[in-house]
Amino acid sequence: MTEPVETTRISDTALIFEGGGMRASLTSAMVVTLLKAGLSFDWVAGISAGASNTVNYLSGDVWRARRSFVEFAADEQFGGFRYFARGQGMFNAEYIYQQAGGPNEALPFDWDSYEASTGDMRIIGFDAESGEDVVWSKKDTPHIDDLMVRVRASSTMPGLMPPVHLDGHVYVDGAMGEDGGIALSQAQREGFEKFVIVLTQERDYKKEPQKFSAVYRGIFRKYPVLADALLTRWKRYNETRERIFELEAQGKAHVFVPDRMPVDNSTRDLSRLAAAHRMGLSQAKRELPAIRDFLSAQSA
Repeated sequence: MTEPVETTRISDTALIFEGGGMRASLTSAMVVTLLKAGLSFDWVAGISAGASNTVNYLSGDVWRARRSFVEFAADEQFGGFRYFARGQGMFNAEYIYQQAGGPNEALPFDWDSYEASTGDMRIIGFDAESGEDVVWSKKDTPHIDDLMVRVRASSTMPGLMPPVHLDGHVYVDGAMGEDGGIALSQAQREGFEKFVIVLTQERDYKKEPQKFSAVYRGIFRKYPVLADALLTRWKRYNETRERIFELEAQGKAHVFVPDRMPVDNSTRDLSRLAAAHRMGLSQAKRELPAIRDFLSAQSA
């Protein structure tokens, strides 16, 4: 029988998960490692795939944290060109987020543990009509359906998945917003000065501007502010990473940066996803003492 893990509650440091689609096969290992280490953050934020990491972390479910980005990709209803042709998206978002998480389904979500957890969350989506970010917290999710539709909205990659209509608004991936996909500014607005940030690209990565801007403006002609946001995201994203590495240099952030990212955002090969997760576990285990030291130093 497994011995219960002693929990260390962390209130002065924000935990932030970047998105990146199936690259979260690697970074979900940080969810697993933090949970097994008993590190319980009171404030956790995520955008896109980072939103899934966020809610899995708050539910305390190491099984779901891994399965969401490894085995689940083999589910025949996960997505593909057949679903895209039907208008359901390259990733079958309604199934992934709003059906599979139910009891006795393919990816059951531990709602009771999520609701009982001491931590709060911030999930960020992007309003395709107004161009504004929307920030959801636990108070916005009194029921599992309220939570999962917001995780879906935050994860809706424009063009690859149909937008989410919710409360009279049209939402897509929060990565289109102010920080390009990493919820640093929101954490700073809420008063945090110390951060554990989980990135999904290697340290020397630089996002390049989108080519064929006229094509994107044509595709999203109904949502011109979304087209603008998509075409300028590269700049916001790179600037946010620069801010993060500056915080790291100042000793204000522990930044988990993949030593190597062996998959991309749409990888569905289970062997590659499993290998990425193992890489993440190895790196997270190696960094765990430094994370503990960072948290202890910040709390002293």
